[in-house]
Amino acid sequence: MPSLKYSAMGVTLGLLVVFSASSALAHTGADHGGGFASGFTHPLLGPDHIIAMVAVGLWGVFLGAPAIWVLPIVFPLVMALGGVFGIIEVPLAGVEAGIALSAVVLGLCVALALKPPLWAAALIVGAFAIFHGYAHGTEMPAASNAVSYALGFVMATGLLHLFGIAFGNLARWPVGRFAVRAAGAFIALAGGVFLSGIA
Repeated sequence: MPSLKYSAMGVTLGLLVVFSASSALAHTGADHGGGFASGFTHPLLGPDHIIAMVAVGLWGVFLGAPAIWVLPIVFPLVMALGGVFGIIEVPLAGVEAGIALSAVVLGLCVALALKPPLWAAALIVGAFAIFHGYAHGTEMPAASNAVSYALGFVMATGLLHLFGIAFGNLARWPVGRFAVRAAGAFIALAGGVFLSGIA
């Protein structure tokens, strides 16, 4: 069954990403090499980034077409704008809180299987994307090429969205739907932990 096969592959890829990030700290600002490499690894080294990106894909599945593709396009585009703001040091308050809150809100949207109009969902996703992009932009290594760096974090974000979509496809079965909504609850809870400052 092809869809099940792709879902399993997506889950495996996502788990590898999550476990590889478990020993790293979010937003370390560490230089991981060239522009593209630094940009690509930055979202993968932040657990708060990872769960919010996955939640976007999960929510897109619940919303169905065209949201399943619109949301994963809106997020990286707006995030890139946020990255530019960060690179040129446009003042923006509450970046870390905004990132953690994105996990709470997006996780709850998945857990509750909320289905607002597409424009409202895109507005929510886009608003939080600014904070994620800003964090990536402010932590761009000084020697990196901005375009390559941005391309890296946009591609990594897209892969995390795809993982969320792959996992979300399990929702076509009753047990899978429960698992996806449970994942949303877990993401919201984890976001709350980040927001509280415990982790």
